[in-house]
Order: sequence, then C-alpha cells, then structure tokens
Amino acid sequence: MKALGIEGTAWNLSVAVVDENDVIAMFSDPYIPKEGGIHPREASQHHSEKIGELIKKIFSIVPVEDIDVVAFSQGPGLGPCLRVVATVARFLALKFNKPLVGVNHCLAHVEVGRWKTKAKNPVTLYVSGGNSQVIARRGNRYRVFGETLDIGIGNALDKLARHMGLSHPGGPKIEKLARKGKNYYELPYVVKGMDFSFSGLVTSAQRLFDLGVSKEDVAFSFQETAFAMLVEVTERALAYLGLDEVLLVGGVGANQRLQEMLRIMCEDRKARFYAPPKELMGDNGAMIAYTGLLMYKHGYVTPLEESYAKPDFRIESVEVLWD
Repeated sequence: MKALGIEGTAWNLSVAVVDENDVIAMFSDPYIPKEGGIHPREASQHHSEKIGELIKKIFSIVPVEDIDVVAFSQGPGLGPCLRVVATVARFLALKFNKPLVGVNHCLAHVEVGRWKTKAKNPVTLYVSGGNSQVIARRGNRYRVFGETLDIGIGNALDKLARHMGLSHPGGPKIEKLARKGKNYYELPYVVKGMDFSFSGLVTSAQRLFDLGVSKEDVAFSFQETAFAMLVEVTERALAYLGLDEVLLVGGVGANQRLQEMLRIMCEDRKARFYAPPKELMGDNGAMIAYTGLLMYKHGYVTPLEESYAKPDFRIESVEVLWD
C-alpha cells in the first residue's frame, strides 16, 4: 500500500509518497521570510502557490492510480497554512476517489521516529518551532507528561537569532555559533515540575548580547541552559514511567549538542537513545504519509465534513489502535 502525505503546518511545505517500508519520493519547498519570523498569511500564500508544483513532481514518479490513501497535516499549526493543505487534500481525494485521512502533526513526528529507528515504547522528546513536549504512550493514547508553558524551543532559538541579526531559520545558526562559545553565562533555568519555560531565558540572553557579550558565548550559554532543561524533564519522565528508551524528534532534534546531552543521560540511566535521519526530523511529507497509512490500515478515514483545520489539535485526542 502507498500513501500520499501533505505537510504544511508552518513554514515548510512538503509532499511525499511512502509505502510500509520506505519513503518512495519526497519534495519540499520551505517558505523563507525576507525578514523577521514566519508571517502566517505570507506562508499560506507561498503554500498555495507552490503546492501544485510539488504534487506534479510526486505524480511524475508515482502514478496517482498507485496511491491508496491521501493524508494531510490537520493540526496543530498555523490556521491559514493548514487550510491550504486541507483544501488540496480534499480536492485530490474527491478528484481521484481516494480515502482521506487527517493526521495529527505531533503524532506523525513520533510515529515516523519509531518507524525509522528501533524504538518500541520510548519517552519521546518532541522539539520544534511551535512545540516542545515530552510524550509517552499509556494504553491506547499518547500522553504529554511535560511541555513548554509559553513558546517552543525552536521559536525561542529563532527569537534570539533575530535579535542578534541572524536570518530565519535561526536554530542552525545558533548551533554553529555555540560550538565556538567558550564562556558560560548563567541564565534563568525554568523547570516547574514536568513543564518548562523559555521566554525569560530568551529575554535574558538578548540582554547579554546587548551588554556586549559575544554572539558565540550568548549562543553557547543559551543552548546549554535550554537543553539542560529539556533533558532534565525527559529524564524525569523516563524514571517515572520506568521505560528504557528515549526518542528525539522534531526540527530542533537535528541539533548535535542536544543529541549529545540526551545520549549522555541515556548512558547514565542504561537507556537506549534513538533519533531518525535528519531529513525526517523537521516537518516533512513522509511523516504525514506514513502515519496516514498506519491510521488507514487500522480503520481511520476522515469524512469530508470533519476534514477542517485544527490549529490546536492535541496528540492526546487521537486513539492509537496499533502497536
């Protein structure tokens, strides 16, 4: 069986086809703002202009008659972007008489991570622009055991990067600068039980920069503090749940320092650490296609009247019927 997946929750537009075993084809066209952060209206305009080209490329490799199901990112995400994706997915399903499956974006990150690693029942640290959550499965649902109280770590990195005059996306640029940092400056470390907060950390790091501290040292201090917070909560969930696997997913998961810190924690706890390939870390069509295929095989089909965008779609609301 093959599934077509369309991802467009935020800045990255991506279309892919997968089968049960691998990614057959994937094409992406990210929206890069000329300045500042992501503008939802401009991002949705970009998606509406570019999505036709991506669909054509996919169908030049995989004939539409070979597609068994059309999957799309239903949420969470930016409303205008989600509506573009949902509209195109509905059109394809109707035009080619294919079943439609709306996929939870967070769930897709977890499932593509499990698919492309040996993780069976991990504690998942999901870190991206708009989301930072510690997730694990309990019974037939994934539960969020800890999450950000304000902004996601990706957005926090982007805010700091913009303040220092760096273009979007800021995360990779902060990572590169942090490798050259030598001096650690103490910054607010905000962990409240199983939750964490980044806004105060960002403000304090921006002030450091304004006081003349080098970009390298600011980036280094910010990463060490923010990532330590994430690793602490992940470790606490691992201990509380009695599990022995950690899975890192989401765009910020490509950060080598975060991977290193989690790997050290897992070694100390005799747990196994997993991370999918870099091309499947950030938002991508393959994760939507694979999760849509998984859901379809277990009886899920989204009626047209229920295929609307869900900007606040929580992972806990999806019943998981597979192992």
